[in-house]
Amino acid sequence: MSPDNSAANKATAHPDSFGARGTLTSGDSEYEIFRLSAVDGAARLPYSLKVLLENLLRTEDGANVTAEHIRALAGWDPSAEPGTEIQFTPARVIMQDFTGVPCVVDLATMREAVIELGGDPSKVNPLAPAELVIDHSVIIDVFGSPDAFERNVEFEYSRNRERYQFLRWGQGAFDEFKVVPPGTGIVHQVNIEHLARTVMTRDVPAGTGGRVSRAYPDTLVGTDSHTTMVNGLGVLGWGVGGIEAEAAMLGQPVSMLIPKVVGFKLTGEIPPGATATDVVLTITEILRKHGVVGKFVEFYGEGVAAVPLANRATIGNMSPEFGSTCAIFPIDDETVRYLKLTGRAADQIALVEAYAKEQGLWHDPSFEAGYSETVELDLSTVVPSIAGPKRPQDRIPLSRAKEAFRSALVDYADGEPSTSTVDEAGEESFSASDPPSSSGGNGDGAPRPPISAAAGAQGRISSPTRVILFGGADYELDHGAVVIASITSCTNTSNPSVMLGAALLARNAVNAGLTVKPWVKTSMAPGSQVVTDYYERAGLWPYLEKLGYHLVGYGCTTCIGNSGPLRVEVSAAVNATDLAVVSVLSGNRNFEGRINPDVKMNYLASPPLVIAYALAGTMDFDFETQPLGTATDGSEIYLRDLWPSSEDVQEVIDNSISQEMFTKDYADVFEGDERWRALPTPEGDTFAWDPDSTYVRKPPYFESMPAQPEPVTNIAGARVLALLGHSVTTDHISPAGAIKPGTPAASYLDEHGIERADYNSFGSRRGNHEVMIRGTFANIRL
Repeated sequence: MSPDNSAANKATAHPDSFGARGTLTSGDSEYEIFRLSAVDGAARLPYSLKVLLENLLRTEDGANVTAEHIRALAGWDPSAEPGTEIQFTPARVIMQDFTGVPCVVDLATMREAVIELGGDPSKVNPLAPAELVIDHSVIIDVFGSPDAFERNVEFEYSRNRERYQFLRWGQGAFDEFKVVPPGTGIVHQVNIEHLARTVMTRDVPAGTGGRVSRAYPDTLVGTDSHTTMVNGLGVLGWGVGGIEAEAAMLGQPVSMLIPKVVGFKLTGEIPPGATATDVVLTITEILRKHGVVGKFVEFYGEGVAAVPLANRATIGNMSPEFGSTCAIFPIDDETVRYLKLTGRAADQIALVEAYAKEQGLWHDPSFEAGYSETVELDLSTVVPSIAGPKRPQDRIPLSRAKEAFRSALVDYADGEPSTSTVDEAGEESFSASDPPSSSGGNGDGAPRPPISAAAGAQGRISSPTRVILFGGADYELDHGAVVIASITSCTNTSNPSVMLGAALLARNAVNAGLTVKPWVKTSMAPGSQVVTDYYERAGLWPYLEKLGYHLVGYGCTTCIGNSGPLRVEVSAAVNATDLAVVSVLSGNRNFEGRINPDVKMNYLASPPLVIAYALAGTMDFDFETQPLGTATDGSEIYLRDLWPSSEDVQEVIDNSISQEMFTKDYADVFEGDERWRALPTPEGDTFAWDPDSTYVRKPPYFESMPAQPEPVTNIAGARVLALLGHSVTTDHISPAGAIKPGTPAASYLDEHGIERADYNSFGSRRGNHEVMIRGTFANIRL
């Protein structure tokens, strides 16, 4: 089944009702395009709808896509409620391994169904390019040591060997399907840095016979909600469910209503001390309050040109948290600059610019399209912020973080406010620079209290709990103790300004003699190998490692719930006294029960603030008035003394990031390391299912399926499965994180001889329908 047979690329059956087919010359090459200028009304449309309009022009077939559909989109009324259904055919599909494995399982099962019906299984193939990045499986078992990365990768392969062998089989068995092996990066960061084309090209049959190279906008759907990160590159796409993704791979369009489009105007500049993370948390709060569910969000105006591509990607990434379908920036000089930086081919970059300008997709700062609604943000008003303790839209100015934590704590912990006389002065005696004591003494025989997360607890609920580590070191935990401080997630690790800002803050903290509190689990999990390259070139890795931020993996880790276990002693203390402890992460989601089963309160923050909270060791901390420690001369050290200036950050960016880093790291992106290449890989058109596997099982969906399916009938007797309150998320319905002992899914694994230590996660077992059935509504906080 050739890709050229897809509806999207049929030339001979194309009515071309508007005479839009034409030729574009770029460099020495000519491309067939479908000109938007052929349709009246196209010029006034928002950027995102122009991309949809080109999609309809190119896929017009007189049935699924008609001239009436094209006229309806060109005549879009910004004030009208969505009511016209259209068929959008994405150019490609992108997947991560948690949600991608079930898609490949279904394709493999389809091949067997075709055999049973007397057909050729090799004809079941993706008709659109499909790329799967393995990034969701690495768990932070080992941290705070130089060998953490290697050991975590070894654990990853031992747990996921069956899944990885299956994906290697799929890469060889299916056309148009590629796999980026583990240890490479996070899907959305790999997408913007390498996979995204911005403008696609494809050889298709010419209307007069022969072949022609066609150019058209890069569009996609992905099996991950944060697929929208690529919106920052001007690429229209969003996350969909597995069934929709499979349909798109098989050349089927996505049915959708022509949406409302919210124009978002950015003005001003980010002030000193604020970061791209603070901007996106502010935008999340604004758009959640505005209401953008089911709508496109599009950034426009003169301020767009001043937004670096990395910031655009960070903003696009958080579109699901806004509630919007997408959050897109148009193509402009900054897009081209980023494509050059990341090592895209010169002819591809030239085509992007030529195509965008020819089609009216190049950003014109003076042009304001008709939008359904408009929102504006003056970036100069953005302040340092965090979000939590359970929703990304619950932004808290850093100046109010301590107050907000104390207000929220009553929902997570029982008890009366502490009347302890340990005041701020006492708290300072347990500064971030104090190491854990193994004897409780100070070296000269005088007793000393252990470092305590309960210091300064007066006025809030407190339950000091002593922890004695193996070897005798001891300290006190309490409600609000930061037990996880993780630099994680493509949302932020794709952004050099915040990543290098964190590293510079680490350098300043180390030089000031500060250390991380001993109960904090620290981790550094970048979204691509480029991050470690520029850390090394800038000479900043040693400072991060001195604070415990060793490389733990290239993958989603904490953000997806793979934070790994806390220290045994810490976990035991937390559960013994039911402590409401905290995680702080540079991720995009902090839903209840997602990050770690021992952690009740979760806060999103920029990478520099993640390190700041690791130094503080508690959420019950005011960075403006409380020092992080004391210098050798007795002066107090505040966060403001450590925070790098924007000029310092930019200087390091300019001196440490180069195009060669991207070309080197992505040169063999599909090849993998020795472990990947050494995996025994099944061959053949069909997969050899292992009946004993608890990871990959053949589903029963196609058993006894007739060649002519039964007609669709009404559903009768349906009942409510669960009646739930507000803010129910997909994580509540079908969790991706750890499998809790004693649950139906755990019982199934127990029955199949799986040890508790090998449960892995719900996400890793999505290729087994038996586990997923038992995992429905299994979130520990539901």
